[in-house]
Formats: sequence, structure tokens, C-alpha cells
Amino acid sequence: MKIPKRLQPLVDDGMVDEVLYQLMSGKEAEVYVVRCGDQVRCAKVYKEAQKRSFKQAVQYQEGRKVRNTRRARAMGKKTRFGQKEQEDAWLNAEVDALYRLAGAGVRVPQPHGFVDGVLLMDLVTGQDGEVAPQLGEVTLSPEQARQYHGLIIADVVRMLCTGLIHGDLSEFNVLVDKSGPVIIDLPQAVNASGNNSAEQMLERDVDNMRRYFGRFAPELLNTDYGKEIWALYEAGDLHPESRLTGCFEHDTESADVNELMAVIDAAKEEERERKERERDAEEGDD
Repeated sequence: MKIPKRLQPLVDDGMVDEVLYQLMSGKEAEVYVVRCGDQVRCAKVYKEAQKRSFKQAVQYQEGRKVRNTRRARAMGKKTRFGQKEQEDAWLNAEVDALYRLAGAGVRVPQPHGFVDGVLLMDLVTGQDGEVAPQLGEVTLSPEQARQYHGLIIADVVRMLCTGLIHGDLSEFNVLVDKSGPVIIDLPQAVNASGNNSAEQMLERDVDNMRRYFGRFAPELLNTDYGKEIWALYEAGDLHPESRLTGCFEHDTESADVNELMAVIDAAKEEERERKERERDAEEGDD
């Protein structure tokens, strides 16, 4: 096929020898199957910010580290330079997550480079050697559902042990190869320790998997791995080999509304003071 403009630099640099065909076009990116030497891989071409339908929600980006303070200030002020830096940070999030997770033993596509908004990575294939189907396209036996659910939960734990939460995990972001589920699509990966919504997102990811696999193995609908995993993480007791039960004892005591409001007010005041200190520091730099 004709080489797409965004892939031409990778062809020119010898990273890609041939573009075979377009695999899909989604809300964030277009994916092509390419040949790299004797390997068939895929190239994920991220769409420009104004062409993407998935918004870079602040909820996902909270807690992401920006080492360069000038860049961090620009991103906060939303200048033209800051918007470009924010866009670059968003694009690099998936690349960084894939390298980190692959190194931790999580079943994700192995990345092979990131050039000008194009991520080159392994092509996940199914039993027949063709492109692997989405989990949502696969009919499972009860035994397979229990097995795959266990593998996904184990990977969710490994992810959290590296400090990451998928944030958008569902049957549409999991492929199935000959060995089981492979987690994909991580540009919105959440920093577990720095994001106030981390617990909520982890539980949503786990609940999405519980509901899906529960269609084939209804007993899974009675599990509560999300809260169990987070409780272990919060206590500092979570590790990749943690033995989980799927049970969690919920707190039945009524919340003290006045105490809760006091905590919220204190947090707001602390945030206001922090912003004032940042503003004063920036004015001092000028």
C-alpha cells in the first residue's frame, strides 16, 4: 500500500521496511501492520490533538511527573509551548507505560521505539497467526473465563506494583493471543500514588473485568478484587505474588459528615495556599 505520510520517516530511517495494511482507525490513533526485517509488527500513529475525540482529561493526567520545571509551569499556564509539552507528555505516557509494564512481566505488546508520534510495537496474534481478536469478540467457556480473569487480575496487581493503573480497562482494550489476554491502549495510564481518582479508577477497571467475565462464569460477579487490591496497596502490603481472595469486608459504620466536610475544607485551603506559593515563586523568578 501507499506509505502514509506519518510513517515515511520510519521507512526512511530503516525502522520499517514495508507498510502492509491499515489495521484500524480509532478515536486516538490509526494502526498499521508493517514489516520490519523478518518481523511483522504494528505502528500506532497518534492523531493530532485537534483530531482526537478522546479528551486529555485532567483526571487522568493528575500526578504525572514533569521533571523540567519550565515545562511544568508552561503546561500549567496553558501557553502555546505548554500545550505542545502537554501533548508530548500525553503521547509519551503510553510508551513509558509499555516499557515499564513489559519489564515487570505484564502481558502488553513489547514496544520497539517511538518516533514523531508513531509507536512501533509487537503485533499481537491469535491462535491462527492472524491479528488477535478483542476479548469482547471471544466466546469463553466458564473454565476459560475463570482462567483469563485470574490472569487479568494478576496483571492489574503487577501494574499497580509498578505504580500504574490502566484507567480505561475493558473487553475492548484487551486482545487474546494463544496464551490468553494481552492488555493494550495505555495513553491514559494513571499514576497510582499521585492521582486522587486512582482508587476509583482501579475499582472501575477491575469491575469492568468482573462484569465481562461474569457473563461466562457468574460466580465471578460475587467477587470484590478491586477493593481488596487497593486495601493491600494502601497498606504497603501489595506485591506481585500477593494471594487474593476476591473478598472484602466493607466498613458498615456511618460516615461523620461534619468530619468529612472539615477534611475537604482543609484540603481546599491547602491547595489555595500551594497555588499562592507557586504564583509568588513564579513572580520572583520574573
